[in-house]
Amino acid sequence: MRGTRTHHVLILIVGAGLLFCGARGLEGSLNNPSQDATRQLHELFKTEWDYEMEQDPTGASELGDRRWNDRWPDVSLTAIRKRHEHRLDVLRRLGLIDRAELSPADQLNYDLFEEQYKTETDGYQYHWYLIPFYQREGIQLSNGLGNSLRFETVKDYEDWLARLRAFPAYMDQTMELCREGMREHMMLPKVILERVAKQIDEQIVTEPEKSPYYKPFVSFPENFPAAERARLQQAAREAIAQDVVPAFRRFKDFFDKDYLPAAPDRVGIWNLPNGRAMYAYFVREHTTTNLTPDEIHAMGLREVARISAEMDRVIKQTGFKGTREEFFHYLRTDPKFRYNTAADLLEAYRATAKRVDPHLVGLFRKLPRMPYGVEPIPAIEAPDTTAAYYRPGAADGSRAGDFMVNLYKPEDRPKWEMMALTLHESVPGHHLQIALAMEQQNLPNFRRYGYYDAFGEGWGLYAESLGEEMGLYDDPYSKFGELAYDMWRAVRLVIDTGIHTQHWTRQQAIDYFMNNCPKDRLDVTNEVDRYIAWPGQALAYKIGELKILELRDRARRELGSRFDLKEFHEVVLSEGALPLDILEKNVDRWIAERKTRP
Repeated sequence: MRGTRTHHVLILIVGAGLLFCGARGLEGSLNNPSQDATRQLHELFKTEWDYEMEQDPTGASELGDRRWNDRWPDVSLTAIRKRHEHRLDVLRRLGLIDRAELSPADQLNYDLFEEQYKTETDGYQYHWYLIPFYQREGIQLSNGLGNSLRFETVKDYEDWLARLRAFPAYMDQTMELCREGMREHMMLPKVILERVAKQIDEQIVTEPEKSPYYKPFVSFPENFPAAERARLQQAAREAIAQDVVPAFRRFKDFFDKDYLPAAPDRVGIWNLPNGRAMYAYFVREHTTTNLTPDEIHAMGLREVARISAEMDRVIKQTGFKGTREEFFHYLRTDPKFRYNTAADLLEAYRATAKRVDPHLVGLFRKLPRMPYGVEPIPAIEAPDTTAAYYRPGAADGSRAGDFMVNLYKPEDRPKWEMMALTLHESVPGHHLQIALAMEQQNLPNFRRYGYYDAFGEGWGLYAESLGEEMGLYDDPYSKFGELAYDMWRAVRLVIDTGIHTQHWTRQQAIDYFMNNCPKDRLDVTNEVDRYIAWPGQALAYKIGELKILELRDRARRELGSRFDLKEFHEVVLSEGALPLDILEKNVDRWIAERKTRP
């Protein structure tokens, strides 16, 4: 998975690319579009991209846009309302552009831009912005931004210092959202917020040098002036001691005395005002479909049954004598499936990634230029997050993509899951798809760096299955690992809808997960808590993967000997992240065109 829940309109999530039919931006239009309409459209794209960057300066920084590196986002209620009003006005201005005068490529750009802004503005009514953090994201983990930044010049350090000094205002705005959330009963349940409480405690240090916000000042580039180094380090110590830590102390006092006690005990979005409609909105947003929660729940049950039968087949191949429950226990507890140290686990992940790379040319015509690395998830967030995630590289190429792996409690991280997880998060999964999209030069930025969960996470799950064709599941246990990961995404369909529409308890969800998937209890608990805190997002993986597999089967069936897997992958990836209905139209168009070739 990717490491954020930011909406796809903003830049923290990425995608897009070339039209498979060979569109070339503004050139080569078959319809002789009006240059005036084209100019207006692309001026709007550019203006709004810059607006979104300025409104989300931390996201801009992560992308490599350094214009607002000295700022935190303005998350005040007034600013949020003004952004909503601004986006409504953007839709009004977009409506003044005559879509019929645009080229086919720009008509698609127009439609996607409109859909994204409509989705964003439609969601405003549910006030989800009043839930400003959860256990995997939020102000209590904002030090992590420093890991995505370049620290090469005095200005780079001064910008970080400016953020440290501005931190109290950012905290005040966050607490304002919390208080309004209390008034409107828009809060996550206690079981989630208790995780956040521990993260806040980690930020309250007695020595500034031990603060994670001090990390950029631990080391400096070679030949950095010693006097500047000493000055900046002293300024950082002062900012942390006088601004950052006191802000966290105020936050902790408010959190412990007021916020946490007000949180509901029961889990599920159905507890919140207008919760049923809100969940239906999240389902549409994350899946880009009109599937209902009941339909998705039934789909999950079918997938669980199908994968269970596959699991039974592979268990027989291992020669294990016993029930499936006993096999799960064996996988969870036998020391041969574990590494003893975090260092050994990290080294093994890096070796696994190197095994994958040489096989890519057999399945893909085009590979991204951007490299990726395998890095540990920061210790402050590792206990509360899942086994791994992908962090995109910087758009300007100054920072590679990162496959972030969880080294917390290595004894709970099984070897049999490592290949499937690597394929999902690095290549041919997230890194390949996202880096290729970022490297497309002929589309507006909102498409190069946009994202649809159903496409991106569906591709990541589909990428796991490609390990079979690359010969990487070379023993029954690694193959079972792939099935375990497929089951993991199938049970999500059941659990997410169960929690948020059928009033499942947290324990009921954990038990269902443990009974159907061999993942360790630590991972299972973290996963279930993620579904509680991030309604609907977990549905995207399996729904997206099933659509890609459906389209691949359709193409193979209709094209027969003309089917080329490399070409199919190019069609799927060539426009980056797309809603599933647009992806389906593109594949169908390619099938029809391919049939006409000699």
